[in-house]
Amino acid sequence: MSGRGEIDRLVTLLGRLPGLGPRSARRAALALLRQPHARMLPLAQAMEQAARAVRTCSTCGNLDTTDPCAICADPTRDAGLVCVVENVGDLWALERAGVHRGVYQVLGGTLSALSGIGPDDLNVQPLLDRIAQGGVREVILALGATVEGATTMHWLHERLARFDIKISRVGQGVPVGGALDVLDDGTLAAAIMARRPA
Repeated sequence: MSGRGEIDRLVTLLGRLPGLGPRSARRAALALLRQPHARMLPLAQAMEQAARAVRTCSTCGNLDTTDPCAICADPTRDAGLVCVVENVGDLWALERAGVHRGVYQVLGGTLSALSGIGPDDLNVQPLLDRIAQGGVREVILALGATVEGATTMHWLHERLARFDIKISRVGQGVPVGGALDVLDDGTLAAAIMARRPA
């Protein structure tokens, strides 16, 4: 069948995206191909423009079209409050929630011996440089409640302990609106361990 090479390539490339398996990639490809002028061409143009314009912020590791990024350059942000996250997706989630008015440090991963990610692979030096320059009064460690996240938080805490700053971590446990009987044992344990005065 003529033309299958291009379709197969499209499906293969879409299937490499996180969250898209082969079936989802085929459905997405079909939706794009059914309306190429309304969906596929604008998407291709947006992707090309983003590939050319988006860069990594040299201050925090965020993705933006400017360096420093809009968050780091915003004078209304609290530069003395730095929230450390694993990846840009975590930063975007916190921004979407509107819960952090400080700045960020994107590590680009967590320590993982199994994945071969060591301390030199994490984007930590810009954070240490910012703290050493002064003005940072608190670092919030907002890493996932995983073994790798806990290991990375412990390692970071040791590196940051020499500075005269407050080091905190995000609370873990029962989500807002969460019922106790549907939570897993690890989440319940974290909620009890992270209890605070009422």
